[in-house]
Amino acid sequence: MRLSLAVKFNLVFLAVFVVGFVSAGFAARELLRRAAIEETVQNARVLMEAASAAQNYTATQVTPLLQTQLKYSFVPQSVPAFSAVETLMSLEKHLAGYSYRSTMLNPTNPRDRPSDWEADVIRHLHDKPELKEMVGLRDTPSGQSLYIARPNRITDAACMECHSVPSRAPKTLIDKYGPDNGFNWAMHDVIGADFVSVPMALPVARSDAVLRTFLASLLGVFVLLLVALNVTVHLLVTRRIRALSDAADKASLGQLDGADFTERGRDEIASLAASFARMKTSLVEAFKMIEA
Repeated sequence: MRLSLAVKFNLVFLAVFVVGFVSAGFAARELLRRAAIEETVQNARVLMEAASAAQNYTATQVTPLLQTQLKYSFVPQSVPAFSAVETLMSLEKHLAGYSYRSTMLNPTNPRDRPSDWEADVIRHLHDKPELKEMVGLRDTPSGQSLYIARPNRITDAACMECHSVPSRAPKTLIDKYGPDNGFNWAMHDVIGADFVSVPMALPVARSDAVLRTFLASLLGVFVLLLVALNVTVHLLVTRRIRALSDAADKASLGQLDGADFTERGRDEIASLAASFARMKTSLVEAFKMIEA
């Protein structure tokens, strides 16, 4: 099967484009996914800092005001982690998939008991005390979610009053939660972790939309470039070579008068046309000499 120069050119150009298009698509997708993860991590860290601020506020501003009441009944709002969870629970009502949890392997409040995957993360943080933060992805019923976990340690000796042994704990605490949970904690040991979970659906959807726009733009540029190159090749190469080929056919059939090798310009095709014109002149002179 004979293929024209234009068809060969288009096939080569198409092959190069397909390779470049696929490579650019994979590279852009990887970069956009990384950007989506970094954006989600930043959102999670902002939420974590908000929880930390709520805990600090409770510890310094709220708990001291409740010391008298704590002598008669235990007030959960005096616990910094409890206040942070309660404060950020309102966020979960408006932003689906966002959550904050302060969990302990042996919690005083049963609601702070970790799930299986949270317990695995806490144990990992316990086994590697040098880790200040752990970031990961996990699948949820609503889609993929990114989480940040920061270890919880007892660094204030005053906390051991409530979490060393039941006999030292305030009676109001025992009355509310019982003597079986939240004790025998060790100073400076990882006893739990704060978890912030942020859904990946929205950042991933935005990255996919950007990727589609990029690939569509790349495809549009390719089509315009292909049309422009085909027009250029036709005007500057194919059409001129076809004219020289027709003139050469006439010359080969002895129709020298109809063989016009005139070609404007100073490029390679014009040089070839000039060579054909000199050859035609030489043939004409040779024929005249033969006739003479």
